[in-house]
Amino acid sequence: MSINVWSKVAVAVQTVLAPPRTITAITRANPAVATSTAHAYANGALVLLKIQGMSQLDFAIVRVAATAANTFNLEGIDSTVFDTFVSGTAELITFGANATTFQDVNGDGGVAAPISITTIHNDQEFEIPGNRSPITYSFGSLWRPADPALLALRAFDDLKSACCIQMRFSTTAVVLMVAFPSCPLIPIGSAGQAVTTPVSLRLAGRLTTYPTSV
Repeated sequence: MSINVWSKVAVAVQTVLAPPRTITAITRANPAVATSTAHAYANGALVLLKIQGMSQLDFAIVRVAATAANTFNLEGIDSTVFDTFVSGTAELITFGANATTFQDVNGDGGVAAPISITTIHNDQEFEIPGNRSPITYSFGSLWRPADPALLALRAFDDLKSACCIQMRFSTTAVVLMVAFPSCPLIPIGSAGQAVTTPVSLRLAGRLTTYPTSV
């Protein structure tokens, strides 16, 4: 059994998004199949989806598989119970800014808020799950103002724009996310200790995981 460890983890930030390609359909199936005329994607490509209707896939990063001339599978995505697709695009991602400074990783959110459905006829409280709270990450990071990933995150922060981020573990497991970063590049810390800087991410879509990389 492979155990993932916070060691030798590669983190990369988006540097390029290719022009969007129109998606005309996504099936409700396992795996989901997207239709995009002459998309030219290769198996293993990572694409950012921006989707109307099938909201579960809006701002999700997925891996392309089983490509054909005008279709490709969304690897690992079971869309059987998703909403009905209306329209959308896919954009090929280049992760060109590699991080070398992250130290601590903390995550929070994604938990459904309780909704009470208790009536006056019961003496027992009953709840159903409601909306999930936003997923957020915070990182302790060494302050290296020339680090490519920190500079990329700072640029997206300045624009108040979401960006794509990839974490690849030594087991080859992969985590993919689209997030609004906060990266002010301010130096902080204590006397005699390494200078650090805070980095945080607020996810804009689904977090996607794959047990192995391509």
